[in-house]
Amino acid sequence: MPSVFPEDSVGLVTPRTLRFSEPLTLACGRSLADYDLVYETYGELNAARSNAVLICHALSGHHHAAGYHHEDDRKPGWWDSCIGPGKPIDTRKFFVVALNNLGGCNGSTGPTSPNPATGRPYGADFPVVTVEDWVHSQARLADQLGIERWAAVVGGSLGGMQALQWTISYPQRVRHCVAIASAPKLSAQNIAFNEVARQAILSDPDFHDGHFQEHGTLPKRGLMLARMVGHITYLSDDAMGEKFGRGLKNDKLAYDFHSVEFQVESYLRYQGEEFSGRFDGNTYLLMTKALDYFDPAEAHGGDLAKTLAVAEADFCVMSFTTDWRFSPARSREIVDALTVARKNVCYLEIDAPQGHDAFLIPIPRYLQGFGAYMNRILV
Repeated sequence: MPSVFPEDSVGLVTPRTLRFSEPLTLACGRSLADYDLVYETYGELNAARSNAVLICHALSGHHHAAGYHHEDDRKPGWWDSCIGPGKPIDTRKFFVVALNNLGGCNGSTGPTSPNPATGRPYGADFPVVTVEDWVHSQARLADQLGIERWAAVVGGSLGGMQALQWTISYPQRVRHCVAIASAPKLSAQNIAFNEVARQAILSDPDFHDGHFQEHGTLPKRGLMLARMVGHITYLSDDAMGEKFGRGLKNDKLAYDFHSVEFQVESYLRYQGEEFSGRFDGNTYLLMTKALDYFDPAEAHGGDLAKTLAVAEADFCVMSFTTDWRFSPARSREIVDALTVARKNVCYLEIDAPQGHDAFLIPIPRYLQGFGAYMNRILV
């Protein structure tokens, strides 16, 4: 019977859950006595356990990075364009692990999970987590899977920050680091965008100080606004102009403040509506704070080269020309620091009009460069 999925798909996948009972001490000073991590795997781990690749997700990502959950699934995992047979992360060669980070809302322990101290959802009582905390929890996951050293740790945006942190926190456990459309720390402008998004959620009357689950409500309006603001920053001006321009939904202007008149307005409202129905408000706050706090060079007085001096991995850094949220200049900061630290690094800047979201899109030049680097890893 022929497969209902494309030939280059990993096909049907099933999420798995691992329970960790050893307390995890967090950067904020609190700890989690126990927690769950949800993950998926694609491909086969070789006998030497040397072909494992970790996928780190971005702000709204999760463990479902490739393949399908059921035969009627119309939408594959969020990075399906890059993971699968013959794709840049080739599952005929690599054993791929993708997880939902702590604090997430897709199965791993987070604000929607029961707080063992109260029996009610954590809500706002869930501790603040950092990129470093995530990497420590991911290392424990690797231990449980019998992976002593990753062939590569790969991620885009916030995922790229995690990949970098791996080379700092566990230098001997990473052979290659692939950081895509990322940055060594957020700019003031990026922190400002995150704060606007957080305030949209925090000021929603249905937020109830983060305990909206107990009130049977959702901060839907706040989440919609947060997603709309975020989505604007993920796209370039050229991409929005080409996709929408000043196109109208109807033939005539309504001349009021409530009608959806422009196509771009309709698009943003749709994105906000869809997102607010599947994502948790407290998780959004946690993820944006993790972005804001990431600054590994701070440990060495702002000297990123000194921070990266401990790394033993080879590096591949990629950026996109129209990405103004995580501009190529920020990727070049990473490359410059790695060069000063005398690390092996290659850099690819892809000419692409899609903005920050380009790392999720199967752009031929991007896939070619990405695949070329990954093909070197097992040689």
